[in-house]
Amino acid sequence: MTLFYIVLATLLGGLLSVLIAASLTVSLLGRVVKHLVSLSTGVLLGTALLHVLPEAFESTASPHSLFMTLLAGLMFFFLLEKAELYRHTHHHEGDGHHHHHHFDHEQAGRGGLSVLVGDSIHNFCDGIIIAAAFLTDVHLGVVTALAIIAHEIPQEVGDYIVLLNAGFTRSRALAYNAVSGLAAVLGGVLGYFVVGPWEGLFPYLMVAASSSFIYVSVADLIPQLQRRLPWRDTLFQLLWLGAGLSLVLMVVGGEHSH
Repeated sequence: MTLFYIVLATLLGGLLSVLIAASLTVSLLGRVVKHLVSLSTGVLLGTALLHVLPEAFESTASPHSLFMTLLAGLMFFFLLEKAELYRHTHHHEGDGHHHHHHFDHEQAGRGGLSVLVGDSIHNFCDGIIIAAAFLTDVHLGVVTALAIIAHEIPQEVGDYIVLLNAGFTRSRALAYNAVSGLAAVLGGVLGYFVVGPWEGLFPYLMVAASSSFIYVSVADLIPQLQRRLPWRDTLFQLLWLGAGLSLVLMVVGGEHSH
């Protein structure tokens, strides 16, 4: 059953965003993404700081070693971002950077494939993290998968919009995003068979997952929210952030009641 949960969670994480993108118009997606960013921030920070890190530090692992793992994880994702494999800066016509005409079509092959390669690596790593969480505890797996899915939806939908702006057709962008999402399933299955025998690594993998959540929240999502906005939009940001935190607290509360 654990392997089934891992495959199901990674499938949802990898393909749910593609299904959402397929069912909505581009203009509507652009409006939905900003709310999903706020929701994702709450879910990721809540999962890392209220659940996954406490779970890791309750183990027999050395707190000093766990903090070193957290620092190493933050630096690792920083370097991946520098290599443009973890998070991408997308440019396209009409984004205010004064690109020449036909810039999108010139960048479609190179830029689009770079996005897909980076997302595939990211999704593969997410699959391993989900597998480690489910092998530790089913409830922890659910919370971890929830955090990853919350982050993947706005990221994959955003990448879908970028691929369209870069010259990909709608069907091609959706198909490529779906294949990229399946890398999470591959990572989950591989993690189940490879990570399972080494239970002593689980606390460190949990901290590594938390470093991913914290880095994405602080370096990627929160800067998108830190803009001067009308009070109504700011209120919606806070409400969606609160909804993400509440979602995590509900799942964590359900686990602690067992």
